[in-house]
Amino acid sequence: MSRQSTSLGFIGVITLLFTALTALYLLVGGAWLLSLGGSAYYVVTGVVLLGVTWLLYRRSPAALVLYALVLVGTAIWAISESGTDFWALAPRSGVLVLFGVWLLLLVSWRLEGARKLGVSSLVGALVIWAGVLVYASFNDPQTVNGSLSASSGAAPATAPDGIDPADWPAYGRTQEGTRYSPLQQITPENVKNLQVAWTFRTGDMKGPNDPVEITNEVTPIKIGELLYLCSPHQKLFALDAKTGALKWTFDPKLQADPSFQHVTCRGVSYVDLSASAATAEPAASATQAAAPAACTRRVYLPVNDGHLYALDAQTGERCAGFGNNGDLDLQHAQPVTTPGMYEPTSPPIVTSKVIIVAGAVEDNFSTREPSGVIRGFDVRTGDLLWAFDPGAQDPNKIPGPGEHYTFNSPNSWAPSAYDAKLDIVYLPMGVTTPDIWGGNRTPEQERYASGLLALHASTGKLAWFYQTAHHDLWDMDQPSQPTLADITAKDGQTVPVVYAPAKTGNLFVLDRRTGVPVVPAPEMPVPQGAAPGDHVSPTQPFSDLTFRPKEKLTDADMWGATMYDQLVCRVMFHKLRYEGTFTPPSLQGTLVFPGNLGMFEWGGIAVDTDRQIAIANPIALPFVSRLIPRGPGNPMEPVPGAKGSGTESGIQPQYGLPYGVTLNPFLSPFGLPCKQPAWGYISAIDLKTNEIVWKQRIGTVRDSSPIPLPFKMGMPMLGGPIVTAGGVVFIGATADNYIRAFDVHTGKELWQARLPAGGQATPMSYSIDGRQYIVIAAGGHGSFGTKLGDHVIAYALPQ
Repeated sequence: MSRQSTSLGFIGVITLLFTALTALYLLVGGAWLLSLGGSAYYVVTGVVLLGVTWLLYRRSPAALVLYALVLVGTAIWAISESGTDFWALAPRSGVLVLFGVWLLLLVSWRLEGARKLGVSSLVGALVIWAGVLVYASFNDPQTVNGSLSASSGAAPATAPDGIDPADWPAYGRTQEGTRYSPLQQITPENVKNLQVAWTFRTGDMKGPNDPVEITNEVTPIKIGELLYLCSPHQKLFALDAKTGALKWTFDPKLQADPSFQHVTCRGVSYVDLSASAATAEPAASATQAAAPAACTRRVYLPVNDGHLYALDAQTGERCAGFGNNGDLDLQHAQPVTTPGMYEPTSPPIVTSKVIIVAGAVEDNFSTREPSGVIRGFDVRTGDLLWAFDPGAQDPNKIPGPGEHYTFNSPNSWAPSAYDAKLDIVYLPMGVTTPDIWGGNRTPEQERYASGLLALHASTGKLAWFYQTAHHDLWDMDQPSQPTLADITAKDGQTVPVVYAPAKTGNLFVLDRRTGVPVVPAPEMPVPQGAAPGDHVSPTQPFSDLTFRPKEKLTDADMWGATMYDQLVCRVMFHKLRYEGTFTPPSLQGTLVFPGNLGMFEWGGIAVDTDRQIAIANPIALPFVSRLIPRGPGNPMEPVPGAKGSGTESGIQPQYGLPYGVTLNPFLSPFGLPCKQPAWGYISAIDLKTNEIVWKQRIGTVRDSSPIPLPFKMGMPMLGGPIVTAGGVVFIGATADNYIRAFDVHTGKELWQARLPAGGQATPMSYSIDGRQYIVIAAGGHGSFGTKLGDHVIAYALPQ
């Protein structure tokens, strides 16, 4: 760089290298983007930066003027693309603004000739950017700052559901799945005083033979003085609810394997058979009549190897009259019994007569997998009472000797809900696996897939079915427990409804007696053009109550930590097939948004049935699916002894189909989401008007970025919220290690506590001796990437 560059000194050389290399990067990458139909900004800026490089080389103050024009032009372009969203503006401005400061402080005084105009221009441009960023930091366009009326309802003095207000006896507190506690001791005014009351360590950590997908997703239950919870390997613990001290434990000796797609336990179920005896029918068998009194109060534990245990709630001893000494084999009559292929990961529904069990089937392995059959067993004996095999011609047929359930029937892996008055169980249904190509599916496999299935709990007979995704090629199943509530409509009538959150971000609201939509969900056209041999439904249902994106993503929605990786994300976006929601899978690679993880996941929603509001925590993280044709290294049939991948992402074989598939989050080269934040929200819905009242980002990058900065960007989540009569919402779930509390009326964050590991679990609340507790499992999530641990932590106000 000869005499002139050397005369600028070391600082000058660094400056010239930066501008020259950045200009070349923007020119080459920008030209590529422009050829794909993207923004011309990068090419234009690259050309101008070449001019800045030349002028700096000549030591001309005009370089500052030209660079000031780059900053001003970038501000105009950035605001026109993304408005005043701070985290959208940051990657567009960060490198350029910092380099502008570098020029002003370290370079400007080295330039020859009159510098006043150049310095003034650069100062002015930096001031403009400072003003834009300051304004954007206080005016988030993604936030909804409404407020629920203080007269939205008050909590009753006694719980009308007949459950002791001090207890949390089911996964969603009630089997209606409300996740609502009538306790009022903790309020928006005093929640800031919460402190750790006790901590319990399960000792159950990831082992060498465990898959990637090992998770701590449990929501404990509490009855009387005892708390019951399970750990990832389905070890069951009974704790003193006041102190967290261990009372007893049960270990089913799960033999996990790296091929298991899940090692997790979301919870256990409880029944008091003495309380249900008045409504139960006479004993169905001699075995039932002889059921030992010691097991009148029972805890049911699902295990990932396809077993269900019934245990005495007081002692942890097996209930001898249930199944084989308290052990019910759920692999019976399954067409495939390989451990880990069928996994009951969610707590079953328990009525006075029946325990209703469903389970996960390994995704995307082959066309010869276990059935997703739903079964009703005698709650006392474990005798099979009924079956509903969703992929069978006659779903209620129970296989005879030498027969088995249907291969690859659609399964129900998430928790179910139950209406005791109607005696109807509501099951969120998944798609028949393999998920991402459906040209071989039978009409029976499509009939009850990806929707909400209502069965008469005592008989297993169909009540109704509502499909939320037709011919599902995206794994857009019903991913969470439905929630039941009686809502006052605009005409003043009380309507019994079921809320069914979908991965698409739609919240379907159905009359739970009939399955008829209460909130309109019209069929709308969706993109066409399936992979060879497949087809696409011409329309899909879209609920009017929704968090789904209103507009299609564009390259302006692409993001990065800097302008460099943002440019790469824009190029990647244009190289994928994307025509909006329900764009079909392709060999080219399809952008799936909402992604396979879904906008709603297994955490579900919380419904304050008194105030008639719902709390939701939708996420917004695109995925990419790419079909892989069969060929060398990609055989149609599995080799002998082939096992699952131990994860739901990456390469999925889909044996028996014309294609395998890769499934991954849409990430930049730095491993950051290519879609701009927010990736996660906390929000409230007025259920009387079905309007979103408030919504805000939740979660920071403290535990995701190389530098632990607490930037509140809105993080992806796994886990759900709870709401209390005291007017406080509690949630963990985020990809940073916190539990947080929010004001139910305004969404204002009131309190947070640092967790020792990821909090990918839904909290719960109970009281004992008049003291209210908030409990969350902090054990992390393997495939989600949060820190693993074995903590269960209870918080309470100081005594």
